Amino acid sequence: MSQMSSIAGTYGTEYQSRTEQTKKKQQNAAVERMDRNYGRVIGEPELSDTAKEYYEKLKKKYSNMDFILVSPEMKQQAEAKKGSYLSSKELLVLIDSDKIEKMATDENYRRKYESILDSAMVQTQQMKKDLGSNAGAVTSFGMTFDDKGNASFFAVVDKSLAAQKERITEKKAEVAEEKKAEAKKEAKEAKNKRGGKDSEVTTLTASSWQELLQKIQETLASDGTGKTLTVAERALGQSIDYTV
Repeated sequence: MSQMSSIAGTYGTEYQSRTEQTKKKQQNAAVERMDRNYGRVIGEPELSDTAKEYYEKLKKKYSNMDFILVSPEMKQQAEAKKGSYLSSKELLVLIDSDKIEKMATDENYRRKYESILDSAMVQTQQMKKDLGSNAGAVTSFGMTFDDKGNASFFAVVDKSLAAQKERITEKKAEVAEEKKAEAKKEAKEAKNKRGGKDSEVTTLTASSWQELLQKIQETLASDGTGKTLTVAERALGQSIDYTV
């Protein structure tokens, strides 16, 4: 009986190890890269000549958006890692090659998705206005599409930048940028000291822009334990000088 238990235990350990290895391979495969034909990609997407021509026009039309083309089999992995993809543009858009193919040939389908992109740009600008001084805490806005054509929206929030923003609001723009970079460096150093755990950065996902705005505001108002701080508590925290 003990021998069977030992065999079962060994099998279980090996199975768990294989499972973990598979997960790691999937995560590594979801790393985005530059492709000479399509720009930023995840996986090995392929487009027909017609779709490739349309995709180039799409990227030019929405030049203030950063598109990442995803191969169909990598959609789930890309969705899971969406918060790790950086962009210097207003909005990051993850879209799979199957949708681009259909958008290139189906006018109604194309109109549907482009109307979502049109709205997203307006909503992103409004989101930043609504967040006010806290807008600097959002390092990235993005959107993805499911197989039914529904859009979901996400934001990467760094609470350490929110505190930094409060301290540099009245300073010149160039000084603000220097302070922001300094805050990022300090956050990275603090993360390393904590053994790589970064509790200040989180990716929030929502099915609407209004829901996303609410989640961002709640996250920035939280003390990190799920407790929402009062106005007085937030003011107290913001008065601390973190440069020492």
